[in-house]
Parts: sequence; C-alpha cells; structure tokens
Amino acid sequence: MTVPKALRLDDRSVITVAGEDRLSFLQGLVSNDVRRVTAGRAIYAALLTAQGKYLFDFFIVDAGDALWLDCEAARADALVRRLGIYRLRADVTITPLSDGFTVVAGFGPGAAAAVGLAGADSGAAVALAHGVAFLDPRLPAAGLRCLLPAGDVPAFLADHGLAPASRDDFERHRLSLGLPDGSRDLIVERSLLLECGFDELNGVDWHKGCYVGQEVTARSKHRGLIRKRLVPVRLTGPLPSPGTPILQGERTVGEIRSGIEGMALALVQLDALALAQEGSPESDLRAGESRVMAEVPEWVQLADRPQRPGLSR
Repeated sequence: MTVPKALRLDDRSVITVAGEDRLSFLQGLVSNDVRRVTAGRAIYAALLTAQGKYLFDFFIVDAGDALWLDCEAARADALVRRLGIYRLRADVTITPLSDGFTVVAGFGPGAAAAVGLAGADSGAAVALAHGVAFLDPRLPAAGLRCLLPAGDVPAFLADHGLAPASRDDFERHRLSLGLPDGSRDLIVERSLLLECGFDELNGVDWHKGCYVGQEVTARSKHRGLIRKRLVPVRLTGPLPSPGTPILQGERTVGEIRSGIEGMALALVQLDALALAQEGSPESDLRAGESRVMAEVPEWVQLADRPQRPGLSR
C-alpha cells in the first residue's frame, strides 16, 4: 500500500488579513473572487502590477475572523507592505502570523482522505484543531496543504498517517505536474498570469469585476496575445541553472526556470513547442549542454487542444 507523504514547507509563510473590510479589501486587489472563500473553500490568487505583471501569488483560506494567506516566506514582508499601500481607510489589519506557524504539504494517494476530504473538489477546506487543511485549488493531483502551528507538525503527521517526505520528493511531484513555485518560476514585474497557467489552475475569475491589472489580463485572454507558456520539461544532460536560454537552432525560444535531477519548468515560445513536436533534428530544444524535451500536461490548454470543461469561469 502506498502511504501519502507530507513535509513542512520552510519556504512558505502565513499572513493574516483581519478586520470588517477584509473581504472587500482583497476583492478589489487580487485576481480571483475572494467572496468564494469560506470555511469549506480555499482559493488560489495573485496580486499584480497595474500593468498586469506578476508580483505575488498565494492561497487564501478562511480562519474565522480573518483570512490567511499562504505565501512565499522570503517575500512575506514585501507582500504585507504592498497590501498596506492599498489599505487607506479600510478596516483591515495585515500582519504575519508568528514564526511558530507553518505550512505543510501532503501528496500522493490518500492525502485527501487523511484529513477527511476524500472525493472533495480542489479547494475544499476543513478546520483542524489549531489550523486549516485544504486541497490545493489548482489541480486535484497537487495534493493537500495545511496551515498549523509548527509544534503540531510531528503529531499531525503521525495521527493522520502521513509519512515524512523530503524536499526532493515534493519538488519531483510539483515539477511532474508543471506547477510553478512563486517567484522561482514567475518573474516579478515581468511574467503574465496566462503564460504561467493561472487560467487553467483556477487562479483567475473572469466575472468578478475590477482588480489591479485586470484590464491587461482580460485583454491577453480575449485577444489571444499569449505567445509562450510555462511547461514541464525533461532534460538529457546536466541541469541548467535558472535563466539559462533555450535554443532551437540558432534562435532563443525560452529559458529554464526551477528544476531538479533531469526535470524543470521552462518558459517556451508556443511556435517552438509546436515545431519540436514534429521531431525533426533541427527542431530540437537545447539549454546549455542539455537537450530539452517538453512534456506538456493535459491541463495546459494550447491552441491545438480542446479546452478542458469547467476551468474558465
């Protein structure tokens, strides 16, 4: 029997947004519909520049009298400052939770069942004794996320039948699904959400109304302006460092992002991906000393694929 695995994500942090105006405050800022966040539902969202470029991405969960944002630890203070710029007279307080609070990721068959969410939809949430557990809103296969006190983690894993996992285990899982990891894969003030799968990964609501960067994001979708996509790739040869250009012949057609042991994410031009599928030697993709082979997952909607039903709202 395969036992689901879990680990503490030391590179994640939790920010609390409290106050009477917390829902309306975030609703006017982020890419998803915050009104959908309830005790039983979490969402994935991003905060953009006015020009529609990526700044931060995070998960939002209901914590009773506050909203919790599961975000990058290294950029948590920057996110608090950015949100503070928009606070004005809104009745909200924006603060990091104490250092003793942590994020745990669970994955593999049985991870959802471990917290009573077997068969639930992506984003389904349930209260823990001192925290919240929810299914990753992006993809059913992504697994489980739990926000809880760090001191509770060993007992939580044991009580719920979750075997300790290594960071490498988690990275292989994430990369195999093609899931970006914050600013490791999305370039701050440069990346567009639709290049990085936010539409298919349930990170954008197309009917919620205005938010920062909404006009550019909507225009990119409805005018078909996206010309490159972030996709998982297999590498034959040494792992190139992030930012290494990807070449097709003499032409630069993309760049490597995060990776591990023959796996990576890469931003690649769509025409180069289509040409690479033809399999001719001149269509090969290379990065440094390595051959790059795109493995585009089914959830990624390219122009020549039918749209998976139920994703765009």
